[in-house]
Amino acid sequence: MDTDKIKIYGARVRVDSMAKVADIEAAEKEKMREKVRKIIDHGINCFINRQLIYNLPEEMFADAGVMAIEHADFDGIERLALVLGGEIVSTFDNPDTVKLGHCKLIEEIMIGEDRLIHFSGVALGEACTIVLRGASTHILDEAERSLHDALCVLKETVSDARVVFGGGWPEIRMAKAVEELASRTPGKKALAMEAFARALRALPATICDNAGLDSAEIVANLKAAHGAEADSRMGVDVVRGEAGDMAELGIYESFRVRQQVLLSGTEAAEIILRVDDIIKCAPRKRG
Repeated sequence: MDTDKIKIYGARVRVDSMAKVADIEAAEKEKMREKVRKIIDHGINCFINRQLIYNLPEEMFADAGVMAIEHADFDGIERLALVLGGEIVSTFDNPDTVKLGHCKLIEEIMIGEDRLIHFSGVALGEACTIVLRGASTHILDEAERSLHDALCVLKETVSDARVVFGGGWPEIRMAKAVEELASRTPGKKALAMEAFARALRALPATICDNAGLDSAEIVANLKAAHGAEADSRMGVDVVRGEAGDMAELGIYESFRVRQQVLLSGTEAAEIILRVDDIIKCAPRKRG
């Protein structure tokens, strides 16, 4: 919508009078008017363009009562078309085959010092935009990473709806099972299994440390609770600073996430243990 440029690079138009230059400009304007008329014939009241919109088409849109939005973000326009229920088009010769998007309200809002265009009442009501604000770029980056992690957890939970109790409950249960198996295992394998059980208990201890609690006491209480009761549901209650019933507190975690944490941690430990087995050739001495 800026201008119909000649697509062949290096092409020139030679004229012998200014009147012919005016004729070329008039022809370009007429071509732009025809394009704008084709867009208006779609029966729209808002036109969103990825690139620049010059003054002439903008005036024609304004006269026809059509809002014109220029310089739309390339990635954002894909998502916008999805949530509005429309499709992105590059030609306007067949209005009947074009699927238009719909929303209830388009408004310009201010967030901080930035002006944003807000679309509300879209076709996909579950779609939304999350605006992060912070005092520095470091805080914003941390907030974005945290939000990304939370969205990934939700995605995995939707794909696999299985959940387990949170608050370190899975690790305490697994540590108990590993220790019971280690007590029946002969040889040095039992030492590795006991070390694995201690590593599992480090996760609820980390939860306590992050909350500023006494991790040694709470983990010991959890170990005793799970040892006394086979189907104990006790985990770390960071609000009260003690062991609590995860079912009553409603603390659950995605099964897929806990499984991936366990597999990734185990794989990382194995990689570190295998470092000593790497055979390195001595560097060649320089003459």
